[in-house]
Parts: sequence; structure tokens; C-alpha cells
Amino acid sequence: MAHAHAHEGHDHDHHGPDKGIMRWIKTTNHKDLGTLYLCFAFIMFFIGGLMSLVIRAELFQPGLQFVDPEFFNSMTTMHALVMIFGGVMPAFTGLANWMVPMMIGAGDLALPRVNNWGFWILPFGFAMLLSTLFMPGGAPAGGWTMYPPLVLQTGNAFPMLIFAVHLLGISSITGAINVVVTILNMRAPGMTLLKMPLFVWTWLITAYLLIATMPVLAGAVTMLLTDKYFGTSFFTASGGGDPVLFQHIFWFFGHPEVYILILPAFGIVSTIIPTFARKPLFGYASMVYATASIGFLSFIVWAHHMFTVGMPLAAELFFMFSTMLIAVPTGVKVFNWVATMWRGSMTFETPMLFALGFVFLFTLGGFSGLMLAVTPVDFQYHDTYFVVAHFHYVLVPGAVFSIIAAIYYWIPKWTGRMYNEKLGKLHFWLSAIFINLTFFPQHFLGLAGMQRRVPDYNVMFTDFNVVSSIGAFAFFISQFIFIGNMLSCMFGKRDGKVPERVWEGAHGLEWTVASPAPYHTFEDPPLVGDNGEPVAAGQTAKAH
Repeated sequence: MAHAHAHEGHDHDHHGPDKGIMRWIKTTNHKDLGTLYLCFAFIMFFIGGLMSLVIRAELFQPGLQFVDPEFFNSMTTMHALVMIFGGVMPAFTGLANWMVPMMIGAGDLALPRVNNWGFWILPFGFAMLLSTLFMPGGAPAGGWTMYPPLVLQTGNAFPMLIFAVHLLGISSITGAINVVVTILNMRAPGMTLLKMPLFVWTWLITAYLLIATMPVLAGAVTMLLTDKYFGTSFFTASGGGDPVLFQHIFWFFGHPEVYILILPAFGIVSTIIPTFARKPLFGYASMVYATASIGFLSFIVWAHHMFTVGMPLAAELFFMFSTMLIAVPTGVKVFNWVATMWRGSMTFETPMLFALGFVFLFTLGGFSGLMLAVTPVDFQYHDTYFVVAHFHYVLVPGAVFSIIAAIYYWIPKWTGRMYNEKLGKLHFWLSAIFINLTFFPQHFLGLAGMQRRVPDYNVMFTDFNVVSSIGAFAFFISQFIFIGNMLSCMFGKRDGKVPERVWEGAHGLEWTVASPAPYHTFEDPPLVGDNGEPVAAGQTAKAH
């Protein structure tokens, strides 16, 4: 499949990009768009991080310190929306843009213009969302879940919130369709489904989850909009509606969304651990099936977020048991990662450290999730800081650590320069220590009864809150090491050539092209052998 880009008088740039700012605005190249997604995610992580610091500064001491309760609730709401839809999801999409075509031997994603469009919707969606901070009545303060009737009390910002959510959803759906079409139609000859790297598999399943759930969210928020402005009463009890109906629809999106935020992380960790253990991944097929079953089960556990709304006993039992069931495939994954490391000749470069931090701390977050799955126990934990601790353990040392690990792992391939290993390790240890300092005390706060989304608290909770706030500020500051390390990687001087196979234990098609990866990776798709690597001349691959 040759690239027929050489029309429109652009014969000269067949092998390279346009120059200047228009390169980035018009680009349809998967590597350029991957870079844009990652840079955008960085900016959003920074903004969302500042919002979390407002929350932690307010909670440093009891009483009202810095902001009024309404603005405090705006911060909790916006922090979540920015981190989930602006940080984690675009970062994973950026990694998929960069790596999926390289890993399956494709020249680009299947729908390059849709890819460009999907990215450029995001800055406008977030400009709209963040502009609500400056509107009369303030930014949305009803929580990121947007439960009615509370969210219907939002001022002028309300339609902007709904429209922004629609734009972010459209972006996600276009990206997901692109990934599915690319993986199913553009794999190199010999690359069967069960030879694909696990990162590709996890993204394929994630993309299906996105396509299935994003329209559900769009429906839910549109019903909110008509309730507020068009006199419908989907969720208005006085008109015969039911606010709990919104929770069911929202969480039918929201629970698969949780796995959308973590499945690509599983793929990253399943790529990094075998590389630095210098062993093939233990139980590859079982990992694929476990991922698929997590994807399936994610659709039938949504109401475990709603045990306290007064569901019938049968429903509580069903959602309790199905939630516990989801621990089985997740446990298979953790077992396989540990078994991969067992008796491997392990080295502890920065990507491996972050991957190990992921396995350990994500498992901890999974255990607190199992506690929350037990209905009578959840009555106690619900809406306390125990829940906050649980999902932050899954999302920060989970999703965010895996994104950082992936960047350390692949950036030598992207830029042709090696990052500073000492700084990388320092970044890991500071991050690991401060993230535990931030969120571990919150388990105890929640068990003692401190409620979430409240700007003031009883004096008895002070000590743990002080520790938590100090950890949050220190964690935020330590990320500047990472930013400096990455910038020197992108723009520093080249001190020696990075080899094609940057890590000696690494396998896969992306390690067979030059570092930095050429602008168009595979003009002709490689023939893939049984080991997932290109077949040398003279050999033949088994029939595809």
C-alpha cells in the first residue's frame, strides 16, 4: 500500500512534513497527531492538577480557608472532567496514534482526516468547558456525574457543560472507530489477531467500549438539557420523572468508562514487563481473553455505584456478585504479570519501575474496590473519602503511571534521543512516595466517616488531611522533573545514535524501524513471522 500523497504539487514533501504551524493544523500523519494528543493531555493534566491543589489547599485545615463552598464544588467537578476527558483519555489516544500503526505494520491509521478532525474538536470542547469558570453563576458544581436535580441548578454554564461533553464524546467516538477499522483491516500480512501485541488488543477492546458507551452519555446529558430548557421531565420527580433513572443511564456509560481508562494501561504494562524481565509474556492468550471478559463484564456491573439509592434486594445481590466476578479476569492479569517476572533476568530501568509501581498500587486499588463491592459494607463507605482513595489508586498509580511508563519506554523511539535515566528514577521514587502520602490517609478518613465534596470537616480529621495535602503539592512539584526530562529528550542535542532496538529485551515491529521513527513508517507492510517480528528475506511466513 504505497502512500499516494505526492499530488497537489507536494512532490517534494513525500518523505516529510510541511513546515511551520500549518504542519500541525493540517496534519493527517498518525505520529504528528499522537504528539498533539500527548501535548494536549500534558496541558490538561497541568490544569486539572492545579484544580486538585485548590481542593487540597482548602482541606489543609478545618474551617473555610481560601474558597467558598460553591467554588470548591466547582473545582471537584471540573478537576474530574478535565482529568478524565482531557488528561487520561487523550493521553491513551495519543499513544494509540503513535504506536498502533507501528505495532501492526500499517502505514497510518485507516481514516487520517477523521483522525485530524477528532483531535481538533478537543481544544474547542475544553475551551468551552473551562470558559464556564468565568460565567455568571460559576462553573458546574454538581459533581462530574452531573446528577439531577443538583446539576440543574447550574447557572449560565449549564448548556456549555452539555455541549462540551458532546464535543468530547464525538472526539472519542471518531478516535475509537478509527482504531477499530485500522486494527481489523490494516494489519501486516502474517499478523493474525492472536499475534498482535497486547497494547493493540487492549486498545481494540477499549475502542469497542467507547463506541458502545459514549452515545449513552450523550443521550443522558441531552435529556438533562431538555429537562432544564424544554419542559420535559425525564428526571424531574414533580413531572413524573425519576432522578435515579439518570444515575442508571449515566453509570451504564460510567462503568465501562472506568475500564476505558485502565485497559490501555494493562496493554502498556503487558508490553513493558516482558521487555525488562527478558521473557515472553506469561499466558498471552489468557491475557487476551481476560481483557475481553473485563470489557464484557463492565456492562453488567454499573449499579454498584448506586447501592444506596434503594434498589430491590435482588438487584443489590446481582450487582454485588457480578462486581466481584470482575475481579477474576483482573486477578488473572496480575498473576500473569508476576509470573512473567518470575525467574526473569530483570533490570529496573525507569519504564519498568513505573510498570512495577502500577502492578503493586493498582492491585491495592483493586482490593479497596472489592471492599466497595460488598453491598452492606458500601452503605458505610458510600460518598466518603474511602471511595476517593479507591478510585485515585486505580487512576493515578494505575492509568497515569502507565502513561508515564509508556512515554519513558517509547520516547527514545520517537525522538532518537535517550532520556536521563537518573532523573527518570528520581521522578519515579518521588512520585511513588508522594502519591501514597496523598491518597493512603484518605482510606482512614473515609472509614472514620469524612464525606467527599465537602470543603469543611470535623477537627478529628485534621492530621490525615494535612498529610494528604502535603503529599499532593509534593507530587505536583515532582512532575516537573518529568517535564524537564521529556523536553531535553525532544529538543536536546543528539549525543550518539539510539539503536533501532532501544531495549535489548524488546520485541515487535516498532523496534525494527530506525530511531527516531521515520515520518512514514511502513511504505510497504512487512511480512510477519510466528514470533511477531518481520520475516527475513528467504524465509516464508505461515499462511495468513
